[in-house]
Amino acid sequence: MRIDKYLWCIRYYKTRSLATQACKKGHVKVNDQVVKPSREVYPTDKIEFRKNQINYVISVNELPPNRVGAKLVDIYRTDLTPKEAFEAQELLKYSKDYYRKKGTGRPTKKDRRDIDDFYTSPDEEI
Repeated sequence: MRIDKYLWCIRYYKTRSLATQACKKGHVKVNDQVVKPSREVYPTDKIEFRKNQINYVISVNELPPNRVGAKLVDIYRTDLTPKEAFEAQELLKYSKDYYRKKGTGRPTKKDRRDIDDFYTSPDEEI
């Protein structure tokens, strides 16, 4: 089975074209070698790929006949991803919240006027 199809079948990518793009960009390695999307995958292969700033490491147990349900994914792969990768993702999420609260977006017209009033001195007249 092709590597892009395998990653799509075990639900790491939503579409097969996304899995193909990841392979073309060099985000996918099989047995420590960067591979093309057409590379065949066999049981006992070790796959490393980067998705959402996490380096996943999985081992192929079996090849699925087609895309499988989420509950059946563990039959076809063993997840070897270190827990530190997920913890780093959590820390990154908290660091982004520090700068701006989610949903605040751009300032409103009233906010903009308040900011302008704050920065202009009382002596200045516009």
